Amino acid sequence: MQHCIVIGGSHAAVQLAFSLRQEGWNGNITIISSDENFPYHRPPLSKIVLSSESSVPNIPIRATEFYEKNNINLLLGKQVLRIDREKSNVTLNSGEEINYTKLALTTGAYARKISIPGHNLKGVCYLRDLRDALEIRESMAPNKSAVIIGGGYIGLEAAASMRKRGMNVTILEAMPRVLARITSPEVSAFYTRIHEEEGVTIITNASATAIEGADCVTGVRLDDGRIFKADIILIGIGVLPATELACAAGLDINDGIMVDEFCRTNDHNIVAAGDCANQFHPIYGHRVRLESIQNANDQAKIAAKTLCGKLETYSALPWFWSDQYDLKLQIAGLAQGFDNVILRGDPNTGRCFIAFYFKGSTLLSADCINSPKEFMAIKRLLVDKKTANPTMLSDQSINLVDSFID
Repeated sequence: MQHCIVIGGSHAAVQLAFSLRQEGWNGNITIISSDENFPYHRPPLSKIVLSSESSVPNIPIRATEFYEKNNINLLLGKQVLRIDREKSNVTLNSGEEINYTKLALTTGAYARKISIPGHNLKGVCYLRDLRDALEIRESMAPNKSAVIIGGGYIGLEAAASMRKRGMNVTILEAMPRVLARITSPEVSAFYTRIHEEEGVTIITNASATAIEGADCVTGVRLDDGRIFKADIILIGIGVLPATELACAAGLDINDGIMVDEFCRTNDHNIVAAGDCANQFHPIYGHRVRLESIQNANDQAKIAAKTLCGKLETYSALPWFWSDQYDLKLQIAGLAQGFDNVILRGDPNTGRCFIAFYFKGSTLLSADCINSPKEFMAIKRLLVDKKTANPTMLSDQSINLVDSFID
């Protein structure tokens, strides 16, 4: 009987396994995950899990009955050590070898580590899985001090959760502004203002050179000699795609596992989806590796079709979100390469506005803060590749949902 092995235990893995059944796969399906927990949602880790004082939140991607109903075998707490493409099998850390007919790599990404002196001290944390989140939460308490190294979305979301728990929070960002790699100066300034209003201290152009402490952390030292007191230090300096297995198996790697428009690797019996996959995106005309639930799910659906012999090109519009305090940020599209930003609303006051990103006359993407209806309309606009009038977009007297198309 045919057997598809799915390596990884997050959103792409579960969606891929389910989609296989939807597409008519009658063979065996096995998900192998190094995490001991049933596959769970990752976005709540920096929000619900950290900010909650209760027991472990219930955040499974699917109920346990789902796997039984769809005859999906789960091997939890198991690590795949090797892929043998000639024998079509994988070797687990237990020594067991399992044969496959088709293989799906949904290995995701892992936190980028920091290597400054003191990086191994107790109290230095990363936030990537449920165990990380629970360990951080266990260390949190009102009036304790946390230093977050990195002003990306994970760092900002964690800061919001820590403030909710009454902690003193400092964000150290090496760049001149938070979110510098992924958004406009206007959006960066907005989030800086909001976090400072909520009591967070943000230090930019801050290069951490050492973590202070003997047995456990006491603070972070910067290159200018300043020391920031800390009971907890959270490192949020990005992630790296988990490609080691694929690389050792001889698959093509370049900032992720290289896949074609059908999510196939250079071995057509092996597909990849999610944070680990690097794919040409037809909307933007270049290869990208996306770290989002939307992309993980949509790529997984295409990969499942491919494994079932139904070739369909991946063409979904990327979208993302971030929850901080009472703010819901929804991002439609990719802003890479923008040369102009059009604002709808004032980011210097209030908590609701939209930033539109243009390259020439082409709308690339939009950051929508507390603007859910507009976000849905903008997604449709980008998918349909229709022209948007910048003057109309910025005019708040015009209803974007009905009237923003030329």
